[in-house]
Amino acid sequence: MTTPNDGSTTPCWMRGVELPATRPLTASTHVEVCVIGAGIAGLSVAYELCSQGKKVLVIESGDIGGGQTGRTSAHLSSALDDRFSEIERLHGALGARLAAESHQGAIDRIETIVGTERISCGFQRVDGYLFLGPEDELALLEDELAAAERAGQPAELMAGAPLPFATGPCLRFPRQAELQPLEYLAGLAHAIIARGGIIHTQTHAATIEGGKLARITTKDGVEIMADHLVVATNVPVNDTAVIHTKQAAYRTYVITAEIPSGSIPAALYWDTQEPYHYVRTQHLDTHDLLIVGGEDHKTGQDDNPERRWSELEAWAKVRFPSLGTIRHRWSGQVIEPVDGMAFIGRNPLDSDNVYIVTGDSGHGLTHGAIAGMLLADLIAGRENRWATLYDPRRRTLRAAGEFAKENLNVFRQYADWLRKGDVEEIDDIPPGQGAIMRSGTQLLAVYKDPQGVPSACSAVCTHLKGIVRWNRAEGTWDCPCHGARYSPQGEVVEGPAITSLEKVPIARLRGQEEIADDRVIGMMTAPI
Repeated sequence: MTTPNDGSTTPCWMRGVELPATRPLTASTHVEVCVIGAGIAGLSVAYELCSQGKKVLVIESGDIGGGQTGRTSAHLSSALDDRFSEIERLHGALGARLAAESHQGAIDRIETIVGTERISCGFQRVDGYLFLGPEDELALLEDELAAAERAGQPAELMAGAPLPFATGPCLRFPRQAELQPLEYLAGLAHAIIARGGIIHTQTHAATIEGGKLARITTKDGVEIMADHLVVATNVPVNDTAVIHTKQAAYRTYVITAEIPSGSIPAALYWDTQEPYHYVRTQHLDTHDLLIVGGEDHKTGQDDNPERRWSELEAWAKVRFPSLGTIRHRWSGQVIEPVDGMAFIGRNPLDSDNVYIVTGDSGHGLTHGAIAGMLLADLIAGRENRWATLYDPRRRTLRAAGEFAKENLNVFRQYADWLRKGDVEEIDDIPPGQGAIMRSGTQLLAVYKDPQGVPSACSAVCTHLKGIVRWNRAEGTWDCPCHGARYSPQGEVVEGPAITSLEKVPIARLRGQEEIADDRVIGMMTAPI
């Protein structure tokens, strides 16, 4: 069974899934292709390469599907959240057509793999419905309908979606799909192994170097040499800055509740509100689960994230009168590129044999399948008509405003170097919680376990020296700059950080004096 790698909550997908037996990598090796990450992107790439006869090794720091793939709401959609009118503005008419074509192709490819490998994962074709938020007007849907048609995405304007509340006008997108994501991943993993691929879990990449041969060294000192390297870790852990200035990390929240079987038609539903809501159902033996998500915010930039689940519940109770007991609550990490398109291809400022997959923009499942097809072509030296649209080296001048806004937001987070701390005494931290404390020249991330035993780490993110903040909803330390996340004890659970927070003796919190503000400013502005 998959266990969550990156938080304390457990999504509904993570129970009862039979994964292949795996173990850590213990001996150095040389492989044709090394894939870092065993989520939808990494396993899709590995599957396509193994199917074409490549020798592939997949390494994963946690369990298969224990990262963001296990935290999806599992919408398979070619009708994109950023909407075709915006994609056309940013990437032109051809770009919008290629976006629709690639996501449609991704759903088709997943359907083919499900059939070929006989994967029991509840895959089915469903309609998708986009309906208006409370302050939006019909013209928005009319514009999107015209843009979708220009992009080759079938759609029609309807009076309302088949939901138990009056949605008002909506767009219907046929031939979308849904599945159980971890059952699909389990099927992919079994197929990869059957084709000669190797998967090692609990194997953390500690250093990554490009070159004629890529070199990966694990936390345990095992070395991997690879002709080609694919970094499929949601955000690249081999890139310090370039890609991270072109995308931003957001937390998104999901709840599930019991509803009578068949009371809501199986379909994908989402609205135009900002932040938007998304809805689907999952059929179980005796009832259905209603899956409701949304309430997104920048990672590390909400002091009370638990309220997001309460707001989702309140939104759902007004609209779904048959809503039963809330069964699951979880959150996930969504990476939003400034121009709406994922980054899939050769890594900027690196050798041509290092590839990345990132910037899922809420469509991680289809982007994972796209990565499988696209990167298999690039590694084999074949042309792919989607390569330019997803090229990580691209520049989208029309997204300059969003680029500036996101990076100004990052800059403002470094003011946390001046903070005094959340609490002054360890005794002020409840068991099972964390807080930032100042100790002389240092800001420390202090956690108290459920038995009341404290531990401390430096609060300075090992990526680009932001100051982490405690996430009460998931029990993690989250960096508000580029979204790196750590366990309560400071171990990396989410990139772009690749190394853990520095451990600090708890005794250092005793008897320290405050430092002057000018010394703090000096630390804040020191070269990084």
